Amino acid sequence: MEILFGLVGGLGLFLFGMHNMADGLQKTAGHRLKRLLEVLTTNRVTGVLVGAAVTALLQSSSTVTVMTVGFVNARLMTLQQAVGVIMGANIGTTVTAQLIAFRLDDYALPAIGVGVALLMFAKRERVKFVGQVLMGFGMLFLGLEVMTSGLRPLRESAAIREILLSLGDNPLLGVVFGVGITAVLQSSSASIGLLQSMAAEGLIPLRSALPILFGDNIGTTITAVLSAIGASVTAKRAAAVHVVFNVIGTVLFLLAMPLMTPVIAATSSDIVRQIANAHAIFNIANTIIQLPFAGAIVWLVVRLVPDRTRLELLEAPRHLDVRLLETPSVAINVSRDEIFEMAALARETVSLPLSALLENGGPEDVERALAVEQKVNQLNLSITEYLSKLAAERLSNEQSEMVAVLISNAANIERVGDHGENIAELVQVSQEEQLPFSDTAKQELRQLAETTLRAYDLALEAWREADPAKAKEVFELEKQVDAMERSMRASHIERLNRGECHPTSGVVFLDLASNLERIADHAANIADQVVEGRAR
Repeated sequence: MEILFGLVGGLGLFLFGMHNMADGLQKTAGHRLKRLLEVLTTNRVTGVLVGAAVTALLQSSSTVTVMTVGFVNARLMTLQQAVGVIMGANIGTTVTAQLIAFRLDDYALPAIGVGVALLMFAKRERVKFVGQVLMGFGMLFLGLEVMTSGLRPLRESAAIREILLSLGDNPLLGVVFGVGITAVLQSSSASIGLLQSMAAEGLIPLRSALPILFGDNIGTTITAVLSAIGASVTAKRAAAVHVVFNVIGTVLFLLAMPLMTPVIAATSSDIVRQIANAHAIFNIANTIIQLPFAGAIVWLVVRLVPDRTRLELLEAPRHLDVRLLETPSVAINVSRDEIFEMAALARETVSLPLSALLENGGPEDVERALAVEQKVNQLNLSITEYLSKLAAERLSNEQSEMVAVLISNAANIERVGDHGENIAELVQVSQEEQLPFSDTAKQELRQLAETTLRAYDLALEAWREADPAKAKEVFELEKQVDAMERSMRASHIERLNRGECHPTSGVVFLDLASNLERIADHAANIADQVVEGRAR
């Protein structure tokens, strides 16, 4: 029982420490993830480098692979680009095993002490994140020490040693063992850390450890496979790429084990370091071997995971993916992209019916505007729900403020869609009742609509570019819209008094002007976020 408690407790500390260290690192440098993501659009080699770098940052290949599945599902990355990132993630995850091999246990408690002190007493948020990294680092090595100590009594068990030695004689059994352990722990770093602890106590020789290590690399793909359930077919293929890549690598290295074992043994006299080196050699060599055949891997995966349905719901968000919530900086970026798509649709709800009225269009333009407005509503619900989930994550103050801006701007854009719906219904009434509009009234409406839509477009540009100068132009345009709307009301009353205007047409005319004026107000609300420095 003492062995079990030591193993479970140490493993828990290890996983908790790794999670906190990764969380702190992400909050410290998470804003760089957007820039790294932009780099991914180049080529597979760059994808490998970025995948390795992000995994080293997050300390988890499973997290990066799940994130990649999310990118593919959100159409931020193609399947071909994902191949390189997944290969790179496997390389990046070897950093943890190398850290463990440095035997930094003596620094665990001081790191925890300093980390907790920074978390409790530091004023600056970034310093607190550094404290979280140090605390996680210390807990990782403390957990490793507890695990190693817990396993120590097993050295006296001949039965355990016999079982572990047999894995060297039956490599396939070792692979299955590694797959099972990693699938349960959901972390190849944790399972390899456990393997290194066993080796440190002399429980397992290198030739028995290698098949388990290969199995660990297959087991870590389970997380991505689970995350792809319910995702698009391309996202499922991205998860399948991870499985195929590691299975092929395991087969190749099992065949090469007789040659590989003495090579790895020669890299160090310390078996813990040997296991870390084997992990690195496996993933680096596997990438070098398979990267030139990435196109063939994609070809194979496309046939293994066929596209049985090519139809997607019109209302489905293009970018939002719950897998990205664990990486807030990326989730914020994809939410922003989704809001800009919603903004383009909201503009259609305004421009289509006005074009039908002013350019003598047909009822189909009005019907399309009403249908598009329904999609705007559904997108707003999806975006708001997604951002509410994101707000529940552990965010920095800057990230929390950005989420608040996204929710506010989404609400303003949704209201633009509502006013577009009002305009569409007013135009629909005018078409059905064949209401007459004078050339003067049409010209005034055209000028007001152009100025309003210019204000709306400029507000979105100002937000996209974080440009206060453009945002201030929106305020001037909004004032112009207010003045034009007041002038239109006055001139309409004059025409009505002269008998030049149909009474019902006049009501529709004033309501159209009022809705356009309200759209300009919402554009000013978006611009205000930029001027205040909250929108980035």
